Amino acid sequence: MEVTLVLTNNGSGQCSLQGWPGVSFVGDGNGTQLGNPADFDRSTPHATVVLQPGGTAQAPLKITQAMNYPEADCKPQKADGFRVYPPGSTESLFVKDDNVTACTTTTVKLLTVGALAAP
Repeated sequence: MEVTLVLTNNGSGQCSLQGWPGVSFVGDGNGTQLGNPADFDRSTPHATVVLQPGGTAQAPLKITQAMNYPEADCKPQKADGFRVYPPGSTESLFVKDDNVTACTTTTVKLLTVGALAAP
């Protein structure tokens, strides 16, 4: 499955973003990271995107279904959603999605994110 992450500049001035957002499943009702963070799809261009106030940038997020893996390898757990770090930021955003299941082991990777681009 592939979804599109959309980041919006809610500030009063322009900002620039370049690269890949950090993405991981979170759960346990408290933001605990579940399993591995997303791999970066480095096959996509990653030009600098300048966002005016209210402007957006987007990145594709590929999600492999946890149930494609043996339960013992995956240790599946329903996630609360995703933690997303804009490129270059140490502050994260929470995206609620209670329709996703994560693998809690670090041997299985379910997420791959592309670079941010202008819509």
